[in-house]
Amino acid sequence: MTNERARATYYGALNYQTKEFVIQEYDQGNAKNTVLFLQSLRALNPEKRLLIIWDGASYHKYKEMKDYLSEINDGLEMSERPIHCEILAPNAPEQNPVEDIWLKAKNFLRQFWYKLNSFGLVKWLFELFLQKEVFDFPKLHKYGIFSKEEEMVAYST
Repeated sequence: MTNERARATYYGALNYQTKEFVIQEYDQGNAKNTVLFLQSLRALNPEKRLLIIWDGASYHKYKEMKDYLSEINDGLEMSERPIHCEILAPNAPEQNPVEDIWLKAKNFLRQFWYKLNSFGLVKWLFELFLQKEVFDFPKLHKYGIFSKEEEMVAYST
């Protein structure tokens, strides 16, 4: 396999209403890129409030992230905030449906590993699978029902 780049870092968020998975590639997982990813989710849902349910990655709690949330939520009641974040229990992948999605995508790639002769092809197939699949499994219903008409869009990351 030709290696076009040593690694890729993906941020992903599952929309609970549509069951679609949004992914973005970044050079690394850090607070700066977390803010950029949240900004991209807001751009996808300009008139909606976002509920972000995410894992406890350390960079989700860094100063740059806290500053961004403070800036956009400044002085607003929880019910009015453009972004509200809830963090899952630490070391609890069984709570996070996104962990199942990453695993499903990796297993899909494993089925075709012998045909993938470049890292670029691996990335392309990985992204294609995640963008075209609509995910719906029992863990998604763990956090309540969100209708498509609600003013809040819920994402799990």
